[in-house]
Amino acid sequence: MANFTTTKRTKMIHTLSFVWNPTEGIDLGFFVIRYYSLMFVIAFGLGWYIMKKIFERENEPIDKLDSLFIWTVISTLLGARLGHVFFYDWEYYRNHLSEILLPFRFSPTFEFTGFQGLASHGAAIAIIISMYFFSKKIMKRPMLWVLDRVVIPVASGAIFVRLGNFFNSEIVGKKTDNASTFGVQFIRDHFSSREAVNATQMASPKQAYDAIATNPQFRNLLEQVPVKHPAQLYEAACYVVVFAILFYMYWKTNIREKQGFLFGLFLVLLWTVRFVVEYVKESQGGFENALGLFSTGQWLSIPFIFVGLFFMWAAEKPIVVSSKI
Repeated sequence: MANFTTTKRTKMIHTLSFVWNPTEGIDLGFFVIRYYSLMFVIAFGLGWYIMKKIFERENEPIDKLDSLFIWTVISTLLGARLGHVFFYDWEYYRNHLSEILLPFRFSPTFEFTGFQGLASHGAAIAIIISMYFFSKKIMKRPMLWVLDRVVIPVASGAIFVRLGNFFNSEIVGKKTDNASTFGVQFIRDHFSSREAVNATQMASPKQAYDAIATNPQFRNLLEQVPVKHPAQLYEAACYVVVFAILFYMYWKTNIREKQGFLFGLFLVLLWTVRFVVEYVKESQGGFENALGLFSTGQWLSIPFIFVGLFFMWAAEKPIVVSSKI
């Protein structure tokens, strides 16, 4: 799946590079479970389990959990897709409207593409909107009560989404500098499947990528692959910390009684991580060239951070009215 190599860099500095060439997934013979899809399944499955424990603690009917699960899955996928379309690639999709919600490309020829873009900012907005309606129509609880608890499984899910990005060799980091001591060679990011096949004359993209990664005959091709920051792993590791903080504060403290605090803390922590990690990510496009200074991901993270700070500042314990006279 991957190889460790030691690459000699300029100024006589040696960098440990990790050659990343994962298989597409777990081959069952009749079906391949793609790692990216598997990470989403784990994210939603773990999220369901965490919310089940929360519902049990709050004495909420478990049947509401199924509705919550459906609302969350739909809003996450739909919001992430629309977020990518409008925040990062509207110049393309404005002329290809049918491809926004269909996993097909009709020009220049018909092609199955899948959904090649998902944006976490769009997912966050969609989840917040859907939780408003869920809290009113089904939960019969204040919206902030729902959000304070939903953000815990959402934080855990973010970990696996970024691991899925790593398996897909997408959302990669910038090239490491001479002072770096660690990096990854993302073969599938550097060479498209067509380029790999043409360069190696192998029968399939998998054989071509494997040859570039392991065959000394194609060492010159491997040397063309730059060593980059594994930004996905940096982000996933930070999200573990975010999840741990939220999980601890909900289960071990009384901070959950302050409606809006955990939701605000989630926004501050998660989007601060996103803002910082963006410094080592390759550009994902969007409107950053028009605004300058920050990347698109950073500009989109700033409002979430300020909104989170507001909710933390405004959070108050619910007022309990005594029935005694």
